[in-house]
Amino acid sequence: MTVRIETYSGRAIAPYIDDLARLRIQVFRDFPYLYDGEMDYEANYIATYAQSTDSLFVLAIDGFDVIGASTGIPMRDETPAFKAPFIGLGYDPAKIFYFGESVLLPAYRGTGLGVRFFEERENYARRSGAFTTCCFCAVERPQGHPLRPADYQPLDSFWNKRGFFHRPELRTQYSWRDVGDVHETDKPMSFWVKELS
Repeated sequence: MTVRIETYSGRAIAPYIDDLARLRIQVFRDFPYLYDGEMDYEANYIATYAQSTDSLFVLAIDGFDVIGASTGIPMRDETPAFKAPFIGLGYDPAKIFYFGESVLLPAYRGTGLGVRFFEERENYARRSGAFTTCCFCAVERPQGHPLRPADYQPLDSFWNKRGFFHRPELRTQYSWRDVGDVHETDKPMSFWVKELS
């Protein structure tokens, strides 16, 4: 495989913002996110991560094309909606490293890149020495959702193998426009957590 992995922090991601935005729009259009994204919104979203000097961007690049990416950011630099569930249960956001998205084009799935994304972010959190916990958030869709593909396989077992466990009591919501909808609606999101030993 000719894919190489490159990592960036903070504003160093600037040359790749449009690539990452396009990738997020393409991958998150599929179930379960069904996200009808726009470039301007994406650029602003990614800018939040770029403003954090301790953020992490892991890019998978094939030739000149960004074909996969994952991000991470200290929870202290995340939005209040993502911090609040943890604060409510007594966690210190300064000790949590939040895994943002992990997106990969379908042709490259099953090649180990998804595992590599998790490893790179966890290793980054461990090296910093500042974090005791890693986590990420996933959308919850009903089992009978009309756009759920018949062959859809949740990633729960993949996440469990990486040492992350579902904590349904850690909940938030996030708003976006679904494919085919006119307006944004709030989506329930819950967290998966790994304690670093």
